[in-house]
Amino acid sequence: MTQTILGANGTIGRYVAKALPKYTDKIRLISRHPRKVNPNDELVAANLLNAEQLSEAVKGSEIVYLTAGIQYKLKQWQIQWEMIMRNTIYACKKQGAKLVFFDNVYPYGKVDGWMTEETPINPASEKGKIRARVDEMLMYDIKKGNLEAIIARAADFYGPDTPLSFVNIMVIENYLKGKKAQWMVDDTKKHSFTYTPDAGEATALLGNTESAYNQVWHLPADKNALTGKEFMELAAKACGVEPKYTVLKPWMIRMAGMFNHNIKETIEMLYQFDSDYLFDSSKFEKAFDFKATSYEEGVAATVDAYRK
Repeated sequence: MTQTILGANGTIGRYVAKALPKYTDKIRLISRHPRKVNPNDELVAANLLNAEQLSEAVKGSEIVYLTAGIQYKLKQWQIQWEMIMRNTIYACKKQGAKLVFFDNVYPYGKVDGWMTEETPINPASEKGKIRARVDEMLMYDIKKGNLEAIIARAADFYGPDTPLSFVNIMVIENYLKGKKAQWMVDDTKKHSFTYTPDAGEATALLGNTESAYNQVWHLPADKNALTGKEFMELAAKACGVEPKYTVLKPWMIRMAGMFNHNIKETIEMLYQFDSDYLFDSSKFEKAFDFKATSYEEGVAATVDAYRK
């Protein structure tokens, strides 16, 4: 059976592609300029913003994984995210495919305690409101029985070949360059992370488990969440350097945002750093007897990948 990845050039798309050969030898990668991950991958160029083009590209697929990411700009999110979800739902319904949507925790907003699959949707940012609307579109068709689908959520990323991870950039890359690491807002708060190879493997597993459909799942994350200080100490040890770092306070980030658009786009998400950010994936781990990669193992593997 053909299993298809939308947004296949992204980090998660590539990791899902790496995990799929254990389930199928028919893997189709779709993006504007798709690149092979496995030797026998089928490549199809398509624009996710074009409904008919996407539907034709998905044709013959049994399972579709939506792992797309778009540029981290609010205006583009406002224009593109709902269009991408609408087109994907249309394509899957028309072609009779099941859908696995790789999502984040933005729809939850600020949460006191552990985030679980039962956490209420209460976005605290404009980007969170957009992701909540996208989820609502998908849940509507699930509840109506129009589509078999899964929402698979992940915490913030880190791992090998994960260039957009803030801890990869601000902590590990800085240490390997002989610089101080940087953390945002408060280094005493705990922060859960999803190891990207785990995310890919777990997403593929969900897609190939019939009983997993029509539910929300949290993808595996080490339950032993570390504070920013502890994470940076672990990274420094793996890099073989002293754990020197700077904590960027909100006023510093806002000031930098006046001169850097990318930084400006992160300001509304700072609520994720001024209190504990705790991601519970026990539902997944119990259902599949899956042990998340520990932070010690994951950081060591990430550092090793940079060095290679």
